[in-house]
Amino acid sequence: MAGKFKVFVTDGVSPSGVDVLKSCPQIEVIESPTLKEKELLEKLKGCDALIVRSQTQVSKAVLQGCPTIRAVGRAGVGVDNVDVDAATEKGVVVMNTPAGNTISTAEQAFTLLLGLARHLPQAYASMSAGQWDRKSFQGTELNGKTLGILGMGRIGGEVARRAIAFGMRVMAYDPYLSAAKARSLQVELIDRVEDLLPHCDFLTMHLPMTEETKGILSEERLKLCRKGVKIVNCARGGLVAESVLLKAIEAGQVGGAALDVFEEEPLAADHALRKNKKIILTPHLGASTAEAQESVGIEIAEAIRDYLTEGAVRNAVNIPSVDARTMAKLRPQIDFGFRLGRMLSQIAPARCDRLTISYAGKIGEEDTTPLTRSILKGFLFGAGGSDVNEVNAPKMAANLGLKVSETKQTESGEYSELISVRAGQDGKEAEVSGTFFGTSPHIVRINDQWMEARPEGFLLLMENKDRKVNIASMTLSRSAPGSKALSVLNLDSAPSDAVLKEILADKDITSVRVVKI
Repeated sequence: MAGKFKVFVTDGVSPSGVDVLKSCPQIEVIESPTLKEKELLEKLKGCDALIVRSQTQVSKAVLQGCPTIRAVGRAGVGVDNVDVDAATEKGVVVMNTPAGNTISTAEQAFTLLLGLARHLPQAYASMSAGQWDRKSFQGTELNGKTLGILGMGRIGGEVARRAIAFGMRVMAYDPYLSAAKARSLQVELIDRVEDLLPHCDFLTMHLPMTEETKGILSEERLKLCRKGVKIVNCARGGLVAESVLLKAIEAGQVGGAALDVFEEEPLAADHALRKNKKIILTPHLGASTAEAQESVGIEIAEAIRDYLTEGAVRNAVNIPSVDARTMAKLRPQIDFGFRLGRMLSQIAPARCDRLTISYAGKIGEEDTTPLTRSILKGFLFGAGGSDVNEVNAPKMAANLGLKVSETKQTESGEYSELISVRAGQDGKEAEVSGTFFGTSPHIVRINDQWMEARPEGFLLLMENKDRKVNIASMTLSRSAPGSKALSVLNLDSAPSDAVLKEILADKDITSVRVVKI
């Protein structure tokens, strides 16, 4: 077997995927059931790649303890069980299968929706116990009811199609979905979660887990829901805290819930969720269909095979598909581009349908593909969280109805190179521009005002009337004397809501925002 690539496959990856690897004469396959960290470290010695599903934890210790590992393949979408930062630091490519389980998860969510509407699991349990109790399980029709969807990515869109086929009215919240795309999906787009909740008979979540989405269904927001609303979660545990959901069900505010994902998995045997008869529980079955497992198994096997034998990279979550020379040259700009995109997404109008990236000066002479994708990744980070990367960002943008364009010019004006990113819809736009002073990145323009700020930590952006007061500790800009002025402060931490409210109470201050870079 000398000279062959060794690929370690665990967690019961599809046999069809394993066969793809075995059919390659350059690859030796080692199969194993799921292992604990210590055993995994021992078995991985001498292996070039590792393929897992969701059970195996590919920790920093595993990655550091296996010097020969060059790639990790996740047969599925989420990479929560892989320490991507540690892999990147070690030079290990992490690849996933972003589209393989879309239909499977959408069907699971809709199955749970039907189960909630007709009390199917509870009725089955009653029949299994020898009872014949029709009165206790009177359900409700989906036809004519309103379904609220939080998150209109691939899976949310598939759920919407099924709901419309059942005669449901579909309302959706997704700040990254364009109005045109919403119309094509035949859903009503709502600007705020708070405005959506009072209309819903059923509510389903299809969001990534990010700082913005964790606990998105808070105790306060659940009180805004129509009394008796039924909730489905096949996305991520923690989008609604289990204790908060249980309290709302016991109080009668929420009429029932169906959960396929949990804050901690596997769910504890004595967990309170198991004891409530209004809750349907399934053990994370979203991607557990023969078709989905075969699809993701084959897809990840082909990706690992092609990487080892040809050096090709696709569906990588931690590096763009670009040659090593160009990557080394563009690395500082790529990191800066992500920050520019992340910043723009937080000051741009809601539901932008266009994003324009402009390069001026020396940077325009390079292959800017990885830089453009990094900017797009930053802009979509709030929508996709860790699920969005340089590879799938263009597809995610297309799914959201976001048109991305790129322009280049050799002249850059005052700067040797300038990166400008602009986003908008219906005549409303926001823009951020940046450059490098030596090796140090700087933001030099926000909307129509030139200024200077470091793209790090938290930035406080404050618009106020220009009273011609010089403040040395802030970056200040104004359109004209006596008109609108912009102040940018670099902060060590985000100010509290109370502080922001107090600042905004000043009659000369027209807006205040906190942007996390």
